[in-house]
Amino acid sequence: MLIPLTLLATAGSKRVRLMQAARAQLRLPPAQVLEWRDWLAQPALLDEALRQPCLLKIEPPGDDPAAHLLLLDAGCRLLDRPLIDAPAHGELLAMDAWFAGFAASMQSLASQLAALPQARVLNAPAEISLMTDKLACQRHLAVHGVPIPALLGPVHGYEHLQSLLHQHDVDRVYLKPRYGSSASGVVAYRRNKTGRQQATTSATLSRAEGQTRLFNVKHMARYETQHDIATLVDALAAQELYAEAWLNKPRCGDSHYDLRVVTLAGQPAHRVARIGDQMMTNLHLDNRRGDAAGLLNTADMQALEKTAVLAARAFPHSHVTGYDLVVRQGQAHVLEANAFGDLLPGLLWQGAGTYAAQLTHV
Repeated sequence: MLIPLTLLATAGSKRVRLMQAARAQLRLPPAQVLEWRDWLAQPALLDEALRQPCLLKIEPPGDDPAAHLLLLDAGCRLLDRPLIDAPAHGELLAMDAWFAGFAASMQSLASQLAALPQARVLNAPAEISLMTDKLACQRHLAVHGVPIPALLGPVHGYEHLQSLLHQHDVDRVYLKPRYGSSASGVVAYRRNKTGRQQATTSATLSRAEGQTRLFNVKHMARYETQHDIATLVDALAAQELYAEAWLNKPRCGDSHYDLRVVTLAGQPAHRVARIGDQMMTNLHLDNRRGDAAGLLNTADMQALEKTAVLAARAFPHSHVTGYDLVVRQGQAHVLEANAFGDLLPGLLWQGAGTYAAQLTHV
C-alpha cells in the first residue's frame, strides 16, 4: 500500500520543491504541505493532515519569517523576556529565545504525534531538538563514543574566553553559537604570545545610533582589535556561545576542506567535500564542492564511514541526518550533526539525489 507523505514545512521553499520533484521522478503523488506558521497558530491542523496512515517529515521553519517570529515570541515568553521586534534579514538576534520556542514546539509536536499512531515520523522531534542545540548535541555524541573536537564549554563573554584559553593552554579555538546554523556567527579565534589576536567570522558588526547589531553575511570579516573582538564575543555570548578546540583541516591545493555525509537509515550515503580558502567551508558561503572519493585514501574513507555509522547510532530515530566531519590521517571527528542536512541539490548517491534516496530507503 502506498503511504502518503506530509511535510511540516514552508510551501514554495527550495526543500519542498526538491521533495516534490523527487516524488514526481519516482511516480509518487505530491506530498501534502502543512505550513509551519499555520500549525503553530492551529495545532489541530496536524491532526487533520495525519488522519490517515502516512509519513511525516519535519523541515526547518527558517524559510518563513512569520514562523521564525512566532517561535521567537514563544521563546521570549518562556524565558520571561519582553517581546522583541522581528530580526532584520540576516540579523543574529536572541538565538537562545528562538531555540526556547523551537524546543517547546518540538515537545508539543512529539506529544501530538503520540496520539496519532497512524503517523510515522522520519526524524523524531526530540532528536531534531537535540541536534539543534549544538553544544548538547556534541556532548551527546561524545557520550556515545563519537570522536569530536575537544570542548572547552560555554563562553560567557570575552573575559571568560581569555580565562578558558589560559585554563586549557590553547591559543586557537572555534567559537560557535549554541543554537546557530550554517556557520551563522561562528568565529575562528586565534592569538599569539605578543598579544595579537584575530577573529574571522561571517558575523558582521553593525554600529548605528549607539547600538551594536550582528548580521550574518556571505563574506568573511576579520577583526583584529581587542575592542571589536570583545564586542563580537560579548554579543554572541549573550545569545549562548561555546568553544571547541581548533582542528586543522586537510589541504586541497591552496585550499582546505571538510566533508558533509548524509546518513540514510543509519548508513552513510551521499558525501561531498566542502572546499574553501577561509576557515569556514560551508557551501552557502560560496565555497565549492569536491569529490570526497577523489580526496580520501582508503584509510580515510573507512574512518569517514565508520564514524558516520557511529554518529547515526546516537540518533536511532532519525532516518536522514547530515554530519560534518574532518577526516585526516585515518581519523575522523564530527564537527556537527544536522537534522536538516539533506539540502544538497544535484548530489547523487547510487544514482539518486538526497530526496529520492530517502524516499526509497524508508
